[in-house]
Amino acid sequence: MSTAVLPDGTVLRTATPADAEALCAAYVDNREHLAPWEPRRDERFFTVEGQAVRLAERLREYEAGRGVPWLLVAGDGRVVGTITLSGITLGPFCSAYLGYWTAADRQGRGLATAAVEAVCGIAAGELGLHRIEATTLVDNLRSQRVLERCGFEPIGMAPRYLHIDGRWRDHRLFQRILHDAPPAA
Repeated sequence: MSTAVLPDGTVLRTATPADAEALCAAYVDNREHLAPWEPRRDERFFTVEGQAVRLAERLREYEAGRGVPWLLVAGDGRVVGTITLSGITLGPFCSAYLGYWTAADRQGRGLATAAVEAVCGIAAGELGLHRIEATTLVDNLRSQRVLERCGFEPIGMAPRYLHIDGRWRDHRLFQRILHDAPPAA
């Protein structure tokens, strides 16, 4: 899968099993920052072992062609975010779901926008996807602005869609049509 160097020098690259320690450090460093936007996590999630298990699951999905787990890696080797395509479905649907986060100290610099745009390019070119769907909590205006800057359009609401920060939360649904070419045979 392609890698990309984003405008600020951050590298977007596919995760590997060797990334468990760096990913664990990123989640520990950003635990409070991410808490309002993610499911509640048990303590094992914030360990190297927990991240190794999670990475192994994500990499099995990658090997099966059902997902792609990317990391955003700063010049100093620190993981400063993740971006994932999941639920990749080919055939007449040619679609996937997008999820991402960036570190608290990297907010407001265009990193998420650059990463989402790079992934959309890879999804259209290498993966041949027709569309990408993303959801945000109703009150996550920053993420909604990222999606809109990247050409996503709102397509609806999903009441009580995901269990986030301890309760079922409403989400806004977005999609981006990447191209209208027919599916690969």
